[in-house]
Amino acid sequence: MSVLRNLESRIAGLVEGTFGRVFKTEVRPVELARKLAKEMDEHRTVSVSRTYVPNEYVVWLSPQDRTRYEGVEDEVAGELSAYLLEHARRERVSLVSTPKIQFRTDEALQLGEFGIQARLVRPASEPEAPAAPSGRGGRQDPAVEQGDHGHTMVYSSAARVQETLAEERASAAALPVRRRRAFVVAEGKRMLVPSGGAVVGRSRDCDIVLADANVSRRHAEIRWDQNAGEWTIADLGSTNGVRVGGRRITGPTSMGDGERIELGTVPIGFEVEK
Repeated sequence: MSVLRNLESRIAGLVEGTFGRVFKTEVRPVELARKLAKEMDEHRTVSVSRTYVPNEYVVWLSPQDRTRYEGVEDEVAGELSAYLLEHARRERVSLVSTPKIQFRTDEALQLGEFGIQARLVRPASEPEAPAAPSGRGGRQDPAVEQGDHGHTMVYSSAARVQETLAEERASAAALPVRRRRAFVVAEGKRMLVPSGGAVVGRSRDCDIVLADANVSRRHAEIRWDQNAGEWTIADLGSTNGVRVGGRRITGPTSMGDGERIELGTVPIGFEVEK
């Protein structure tokens, strides 16, 4: 478990340091790490002298979860690859190359669901071939050696995710309004607001993290109002308040593209994708 905690800490620090926010999504990297290791363990191939495991993995995400990985996929894939390499060492199994992780989108997946495909891709120069899956000796069929992707194993992060999605779908069915992506511009960074909304503050647990001391740990929340078809901001009981257009707000307040916001004394720009 310490290895998983280290993985989670590295990814959190990476994303916060590079993109100014703590990584937060319904499908979290540490969950992917556990299931990738599970797929590695369950797809072992025994050869004459070694036990090989898959070295290429495709992670399928729902469109909503894939959006939340935007801008950090390569870094997260690198951390997951390092975790799998360490897992293979601990299990004393063989890899023919450094694990490769690729992210893709599957429209059939719902929020919080993800699929994993694993395969062993053997370099042409590799002299030793694994035995056939049936346990018979000899070389495998060449197509199998090249590692065709097998069945996709689908996992779900939590039942609560489906409840949240069901609520969003019910609202969307009542008043279908296209939700446009929104961005917060602050402290020299332009940060994407997750489709489910974002808590803004100094705490590392916030979706959008600001460093200024005048910002409370959990200062404000930005959410999409499906009924009104607009983005709103609300004060979460902050010390220095929230101002929209120069006026201090007392409840959820709508925001449009180009809106000027202040969290305490920190100026923030709000942008909506055209």
